[in-house]
Amino acid sequence: MARVLRPIRHEDRLSVVDHLDELRSRLIVCALALAVAFGVCFWQNHRLLHLLNQPLPTAHSYLAKLPHATNRQAQALQATAKDFRALAVSPSQSASDRALFGAAAANLSHAAKALPRGPTHPTPITIGVGEPFTTTITVSFYFAILISLPLLLYEAYAFLLPALKRSERRVALPLMLLAPLLFLAGVVFSYEIVLKPAVHFLQGYNSQNFDALVQARQLYDFEIMVMGVIGLAFQLPLVLLGLDYLGILNARTLVRQWRYAVVLIAVIAAALPGPDPVTTGLEMLPLVVLYLLSIVLLKIADRHFAARERAELASIDATG
Repeated sequence: MARVLRPIRHEDRLSVVDHLDELRSRLIVCALALAVAFGVCFWQNHRLLHLLNQPLPTAHSYLAKLPHATNRQAQALQATAKDFRALAVSPSQSASDRALFGAAAANLSHAAKALPRGPTHPTPITIGVGEPFTTTITVSFYFAILISLPLLLYEAYAFLLPALKRSERRVALPLMLLAPLLFLAGVVFSYEIVLKPAVHFLQGYNSQNFDALVQARQLYDFEIMVMGVIGLAFQLPLVLLGLDYLGILNARTLVRQWRYAVVLIAVIAAALPGPDPVTTGLEMLPLVVLYLLSIVLLKIADRHFAARERAELASIDATG
């Protein structure tokens, strides 16, 4: 178990059986972490589903018509109840009739108040017998992966660490720490900024000609796909840092080719989920910002690599 909690050092020599045993142990830890996270997510599935339902627009056609219809019905019932109350106090009626009119007026008023006013927020529909259960399981599993992602990345890093040199480990460790943070930032950005306008645009488009009902599985698949893809797109600075480390490009290249980069980012944004201009524009904006941030990071990395090379050359000259 100690091997699972700490990485194997580069100097350690393990047999093939030891490596397989370590891999098995780390896979068991990942499976246990996923199982615990899944249990928590399934326990709180109503909160997760509520979060995914928030981007739905409240002005669906059927929801917009329902309050108006119920208001008219309530007004009609209240008007009838008012007439019955007038008859209940009329001296031309007998005592028994006045009592009956009074009871009818009270019942009509109660019925008017009990009429449904429409849900406060729309919820998607399910059309299969087992769809509510399977959809809940799927959503809980996706959120379990998101919650346990830092531990999963650490286990992968710790297993691969013995194959890395000391210089490579200095690069791999920051990347391993930044990857889940950038992915989480992409998920939060897509949920807070992208999803609501995208769902509103797609659901509200040509709404006067459609009674748009949303199926739960399709809605959640779209939302999870958008959040996952944008989370991966937020790894752009790490990809560019890796290419810089391999010597394929540097900060000066990014600055010179920024026009082509913007066009490429626009193509990538158009290929991401959400084939509408609103989603594409919202997905393109953070990628451009991340590209500019990558230029700054690569400049810092280039200075660091240059300083390290000068120090190595100086040490070689001193020993020579």
